[in-house]
Amino acid sequence: MNATPPAAMPNVQRDALHFLPLGGAGEIGMNLNLYACDGAWLMVDLGITFAGDTLPGIDVVMPDPAFIEERNEDLLAIVLTHAHEDHLGAVAYLWPRLRCPVYATPFAAAVLREKLRDEGLLSEVPLTEVPLSGRLELGPFVLTFISLTHSIPEPNALLIETPYGRVMHTGDWKIDPDPLVGDPLDEAALRRAGEAGVLALVGDSTNATVEGESGSEGDVRRTLARLVAERENGIAVTLFASNVARLESVALAARDAGREPVLVGRSLQRYVRAARACGYLDDIRLLNEDEGAPLHGSQALYLCTGCQGEPRAAMSRIAGDSHPRVSLGEGDTVIFSSKIIPGNERTIGNLHNRLLRRGIEVITETDADVHVSGHPCRGELRQMYQWIRPQIAVPVHGEARHMQAHGALARALQVPEPVFVENGDLLRLAPGEASIVGRAPAGRLALDGGQIVATDHVSISARRKLMHNGAIFVSVIVDRSGRTLVSPIVSGRGVLDADDQQGEREAIAADVADAVDSLPRAQARNESAIEEAARRAIRRAVRNGYGKRPVIDVQIARVPG
Repeated sequence: MNATPPAAMPNVQRDALHFLPLGGAGEIGMNLNLYACDGAWLMVDLGITFAGDTLPGIDVVMPDPAFIEERNEDLLAIVLTHAHEDHLGAVAYLWPRLRCPVYATPFAAAVLREKLRDEGLLSEVPLTEVPLSGRLELGPFVLTFISLTHSIPEPNALLIETPYGRVMHTGDWKIDPDPLVGDPLDEAALRRAGEAGVLALVGDSTNATVEGESGSEGDVRRTLARLVAERENGIAVTLFASNVARLESVALAARDAGREPVLVGRSLQRYVRAARACGYLDDIRLLNEDEGAPLHGSQALYLCTGCQGEPRAAMSRIAGDSHPRVSLGEGDTVIFSSKIIPGNERTIGNLHNRLLRRGIEVITETDADVHVSGHPCRGELRQMYQWIRPQIAVPVHGEARHMQAHGALARALQVPEPVFVENGDLLRLAPGEASIVGRAPAGRLALDGGQIVATDHVSISARRKLMHNGAIFVSVIVDRSGRTLVSPIVSGRGVLDADDQQGEREAIAADVADAVDSLPRAQARNESAIEEAARRAIRRAVRNGYGKRPVIDVQIARVPG
């Protein structure tokens, strides 16, 4: 593991209440929020985000918990607001560095158990289920779980009571009048909290730039039923695996159209197991891939992972006609019952194009009401502030533009102290005026195969360089005195590897031989000096000829004699 340097201690007053985000403030995903009170720390959520093109070979990125890891004897617990990967996905990877109790409501606990089992940690992590609307006392913190609505079962706000005031930490939420699965939003509890007085609201900013309301799952269910009923050929629906209500809607649409719903993708199977463990989807018949394999396309409806264009997910494999059990073609339909996560536009566009080239109809949220957001638009944010009436607004869970829009809206709603924070900002909430009083390290870690490394780890940097500039390999055979015996052998990957570039490779080989043979006698006996001379010759030739800075690998073989 690539260790992070020790974190400098910011100005954390003991007799005060502080908020410190280490992930999820200034970005969407990778949430890690800390509260400090009377020398004790509480962590709310510990999530992941997904790597983009800048991190080749990496799928999962997570916040670096080095700051709180150094203080883990004061860390009381990790409390999870809900079961989305960007809120709990890093627990299974980072818990060994924190080793504290974990608390979650039943569905989040069921999802986390699946992940802990995969990592061999199920028997180690002290995971406690908290009932819906439950109450939890942890040192100076008293937490009340308040049921909200979102795009997953059992999303919770946390009302955090402390000696210095009460904080409403919303997690992810929306106001859905027809959520279909799970409890409705507990408006009465939110009103009671506001009437009792709330110091600060730390809240979701994802849709703070969007006017109106986010829409209801009930509307999507009706649209999906209509679209499925209208089609006779093969149909696949790709969606976020965690959206149990959407999954149920697709399955019901299939049943009403005389089709069998078939789950295609491991993460869908995982979430279905968690849902059924909590009493959801009990009356829904769902086939796995093996059970659905004998069915004709017109007899099945495939529920698929991969709505964000993930290359190893089911939908990408179906688009490439490489899935072992599911095949779609001319006249069939794929419905993307999902949004495009910012940053994935190009990948998803390429996936759409691959499907369209094969004669497959593609339906997205721009074509029909097949998706609604799980996050509050401005109308819903206004309603929340009318219920809670906080003294301080702290926008999180959004990029800078979302958080700034959230803060401006709070100011327009007469919230006295809107405060803008980024990852690593130590915000003193009380006593006194809310203010940023220090900085803590807030880096990123990557899951690289089975290892957790910093995102600037040398192996990732090398991969990035290879991706953009290619690599050149040279073998140099020298005699005992360090002079070349034969012309060096030069080959390339991503540069100088075309058949018609043999002349350029030979010219570089000649430059390498000249550089090595020109070394003074003392240096010529030193393999490091020979390697550096060859490297300089290659670097100069490729920079002048191609404007590239490739990775260069030099192998020296000395022949005795």
